Amino acid sequence: MRTNASIVDDQGLMNNFAIEPKVYVDEQGDRTGFTTYAELLNGRLAMIGFVSLIALEVFTGHGIFGLLANL
Repeated sequence: MRTNASIVDDQGLMNNFAIEPKVYVDEQGDRTGFTTYAELLNGRLAMIGFVSLIALEVFTGHGIFGLLANL
């Protein structure tokens, strides 16, 4: 016998775990691993980090190690 979202056996006991979840496929595409998207994102983040370090050195007169040593 089947009710709303669970299965009731012949003894009248409800079994909520008998229903399997629906399987679906993610349609957004592969965004992990060595893909074009991942490589572009990695390159952009590397450029932002490099420019940030140059700006830090210009504005403070110290590099990242000098700044951390003064803390």
